[in-house]
Amino acid sequence: MVKIKVQNSNVTYTDNSLSTIYNYKNSLVEIDSNGDYNVTPTFHDYQFNVDLTPPKTGLLLVGLGGNNGSTLVSAIEANKQAISFNTKEGEIKPNYYGSVTQSSTIKIGVDSEGKDFYVPFNSILPFVNPNDLIIGGWDINKDDLSKAAIKAKVLDFDLQSKLSKTLKKYKPLKSIYYPDFIAANQNERANNVLNVTKSGDVDLNSKLANLEQIRSDIKNFKISNGLDKVIILWTANTERYSEIIPGVNDTASNLLEAVKKNHSEVSPSTIFAIASILEGVPFINGSPQNTFVPGVVELSEKHDSFIGGDDFKSGQTKLKSVLAQFLVDAGIKPISIASYNHLGNNDGFNLSSQEQFKSKEISKSSVVDDIINSNRILYKEGEKIDHTIVIKYLKAVGDSKIAMDEYYSELMLGGHNRITISNICEDSLLATPLIIDLVIMTEFLSRVQYKELGGNNQQRSLYPILGYLSYWLKAPLTRVGFETINGLNKQRLGLENFLKILVGLPITDELRFEERLN
Repeated sequence: MVKIKVQNSNVTYTDNSLSTIYNYKNSLVEIDSNGDYNVTPTFHDYQFNVDLTPPKTGLLLVGLGGNNGSTLVSAIEANKQAISFNTKEGEIKPNYYGSVTQSSTIKIGVDSEGKDFYVPFNSILPFVNPNDLIIGGWDINKDDLSKAAIKAKVLDFDLQSKLSKTLKKYKPLKSIYYPDFIAANQNERANNVLNVTKSGDVDLNSKLANLEQIRSDIKNFKISNGLDKVIILWTANTERYSEIIPGVNDTASNLLEAVKKNHSEVSPSTIFAIASILEGVPFINGSPQNTFVPGVVELSEKHDSFIGGDDFKSGQTKLKSVLAQFLVDAGIKPISIASYNHLGNNDGFNLSSQEQFKSKEISKSSVVDDIINSNRILYKEGEKIDHTIVIKYLKAVGDSKIAMDEYYSELMLGGHNRITISNICEDSLLATPLIIDLVIMTEFLSRVQYKELGGNNQQRSLYPILGYLSYWLKAPLTRVGFETINGLNKQRLGLENFLKILVGLPITDELRFEERLN
């Protein structure tokens, strides 16, 4: 049920839908032969329609038995059952801290005294309640989630004990295992795989069969649980990058043919993405590998099926996207960023392999690219920040990731500034709320349609690459003609403003004329 109704003649409500007309304003900038900027304001009228009825939604996790999967299910079950637990600090009640959709607020205006007025993020429009999500998934390890939670060592013992009976009911489906794509040290975990022969050998000539099995799993999960929608999210091991090869994974048709031919550059995550698209199910990639090769993106466009990625943006990188933006916006020039991490969970174990680390390095380093491009006073064309990233596996620290960063910047007249930050975080307890937000927002965005007014334009869904998910992702997907941004504050502002225009609220500004023009 909608909790906020805006008195706006451009907004129309029915019992289960919302229609809004919005005049989108922007400016087209061109540089003439004198180097002057010629600016032409542009205006476009759009009509947005929102289905206000949250559907019964299922979530299938690839990597259900990992740290993130077991923590997510535990968090949802603890909240659903209102399970409190004891730690050395005392009793803890379940909550969704760290989740934007569940624990943050949005300013919607001012009160009669001119004070800012905030409401819960999830009161603007109807979202799926995470407690209502039906969860399943795949994992290359067969342990139920009670055993997985014990191995993960993320949850306090008392909570593990209280959830044990419930978590035992969650058992992962067999997943896909192509050893070349993840670290060799993951071999011992792989006892629950689809592509294995009777002799126990891995069958690498079964990619089409794997694809069909995943599609069947999706259909069965939806039917058996009576679901309206399903969303799939990859939270499994980081894979190595797939080589982009013309004639193999550069187009949708070539990629499907490559699956049939068992080409070595078709990764497990790409198989899952293809299966999701063919079933009309949104797919979110929470790891840094290039799951979305050009053929996958084209396939999503052809089937008008949502995709989002890449790589969860939880701790160090999220802070980097804020701090780098702050420095550049202040006219200070970062010339080097050194980032060091060590962690002891299975993600760190997998990343101790160079090929898998390379995927993570690319996603973590790209977060400052558009920030550099925003200031041509500080950075000339092609100039980059000297950016280095180190990740080390240290078993003793478990899920507590230690991150240290140094930002070295140039000031006026040859001066320099050095900012050093140490950040210790519980990795899975930062990543799990991101999964919740990605799923909640993906489902909501699938209920939005729009058309440009004038002419015979038809209602259509949003573009398949869900750019509004970029707030939660290190390396948001881009495509020619579709650019996303990395600055965290800009991402949040865009997300807030989109929700506001859907309900007829003015977009965010801080002119505060109420105070300054009296």
